[in-house]
Amino acid sequence: MTYTAFALVILAGLIHALWNIAAKKAGGDSRFAGFTSVIMMFVWAPVGIYFSLDVVPKWGVLEWSFIAFSGVLHVLYFVILLRGYRKSDLTIVYPVARGSGPLISSFTALFLLGEKLTTIGLLGMLAVVIGVFLISGGRDLLRSALHSGQSEQKRVLIRKGIFYGLLTGLFIAAYTVLDGYAVKVLIISPILIDYFGNFFRVALLTPTLLRDRVQTLHLWREQWKYALVVATVSPISYVLVLFAMQTAPLSHVAPAREVSMLFAALIGGRLLGEGDRLLRVTGALCIAAGVVALGMGS
Repeated sequence: MTYTAFALVILAGLIHALWNIAAKKAGGDSRFAGFTSVIMMFVWAPVGIYFSLDVVPKWGVLEWSFIAFSGVLHVLYFVILLRGYRKSDLTIVYPVARGSGPLISSFTALFLLGEKLTTIGLLGMLAVVIGVFLISGGRDLLRSALHSGQSEQKRVLIRKGIFYGLLTGLFIAAYTVLDGYAVKVLIISPILIDYFGNFFRVALLTPTLLRDRVQTLHLWREQWKYALVVATVSPISYVLVLFAMQTAPLSHVAPAREVSMLFAALIGGRLLGEGDRLLRVTGALCIAAGVVALGMGS
């Protein structure tokens, strides 16, 4: 991984941690995602128009298909994640999703894009996954899963959490590999794949916003400030990651994105509620070491 790509991933991780804290404070559902997508469409319009004037008219079916599919995958990822939170505990779904997502996308990139992963890179990837697992409460999840004295209700809760966590991780891997292929092979601008993909997200989320307009208006009054922050900042973090993918192996960039968990821990963002301080610090150190190893493992 080049120094430039490494720096982009680190900066993207910091920005990702900051906007996730804002999103968590909002406490929204899929309508919050709709608010964010609509605001994003207008806030980033000048940038999208500027970079698209000479490029978009040359796009064919292939480019538009990738952008549409990307938008659909991003929405499905979010919907599945929210359903997992309704069916199980966040502390079960979240660590499984965040741990499995980069793992699946990295190994997919190795086979689909023909990338190679050195031993130090592989160790770095595993260190990142372990660090995410520790920070996000994975130890408690594992302990609960192996505890034979758990009630049937608790075991069902854990099984559902693992299922939806893995499914969410699969969608994280899917849009990561798809977008990575688009920017590396099709040479689609990271800015444009994110901006125009958002139009498809708006189209898919609009029915949710219109289903109960009174409730939507009520939520808008409570959440619009948080939605504005997320809509303004979140595209920056993902576009930086896509730019990094243009010059660095996707199998390195995908797990390195989890450096955001390190920043979230350091700045006190308790994304998963109370946790063991020692384990959180240990997890943060694992992520830091893993990201450095990934940077060296090209």
